[in-house]
Amino acid sequence: MTPTSQGSIRLFRLAGIDLYLHWSWFLVAYYEINQRAGHYTSLVWNVLEYLALFGIVLLHEFGHSLACRQVGGQADRIVLWPLGGVAYVRPPERPGATLWSTAAGPLVNVILIPVLLVLGTLMRASGVFNASPNAFLLMRAVVIINLGLLIFNLLPIYPLDGGQILRSLLWFVFGRAWSLTIATVFGLFGIAALVLLALIAQDAWLGILAVFMLLNCWNGLRYALRLVRVGRAPRREGFACPTCRAAPPAGAFWVCAKCGRAFDTFETRAVCPNCQTAFTATRCPECGNGSPISAWSPPPQAPAEPA
Repeated sequence: MTPTSQGSIRLFRLAGIDLYLHWSWFLVAYYEINQRAGHYTSLVWNVLEYLALFGIVLLHEFGHSLACRQVGGQADRIVLWPLGGVAYVRPPERPGATLWSTAAGPLVNVILIPVLLVLGTLMRASGVFNASPNAFLLMRAVVIINLGLLIFNLLPIYPLDGGQILRSLLWFVFGRAWSLTIATVFGLFGIAALVLLALIAQDAWLGILAVFMLLNCWNGLRYALRLVRVGRAPRREGFACPTCRAAPPAGAFWVCAKCGRAFDTFETRAVCPNCQTAFTATRCPECGNGSPISAWSPPPQAPAEPA
């Protein structure tokens, strides 16, 4: 359910990051702008408010992407769609790197608070608000939107930023697998509360957002349980990840992208036993980096004790 660049329009590239706009954004934008037609004296102001909303979302997602790159991760794509934005980031598999990559998004909203307040003060002092009440309403709406996005994103519900920050903090104590397990289980209870709130308030958008969060949280829980199984599996001797030097687990922990068959890539030399698809890279379950299977050299041996 998460949007991809497929079905999206590429708008521009900034700092090595491609920005895409999903086609469904235009349909929802048309509906939402017309729904609030009476809020301003002209529909132009409604358009500006909607663009401001996604301008804030875009800055938030760039915060994630640039922070991820700062810690040595990969981030090259942002997709905007009706439910907000998705920054495709892959920070290094370390709790500190994940924490900074996640927290940088809400930090952008925090920085925007004084910026918007100063801008509003200058506009009031210059008489802009007196000359154009619509400008005052727009500025007030932007401040509320930014604050609302900040508060909502910081809810400790996975996959929101707050839930991912919680997971990163738990990672320092419980490790990668169990921190994600705890965060996603906690997130399921939080999402149940959001569904109940959506029903009470009869808010369709909150209900749709809760369903999207539920799907992502459920997938996160499944991945967490897989990490637990990987952690408990015996290690395969004679191989080590070229990046983190961890020995891979022995078992069917790799899934063929073509037919969906799970298999042990080190038994088949990176060839799916079902459809015979050969893979040029094998992803490490520990650090997430992919390398040719030929690069998985034996782990370094400890120096022998002198006789």
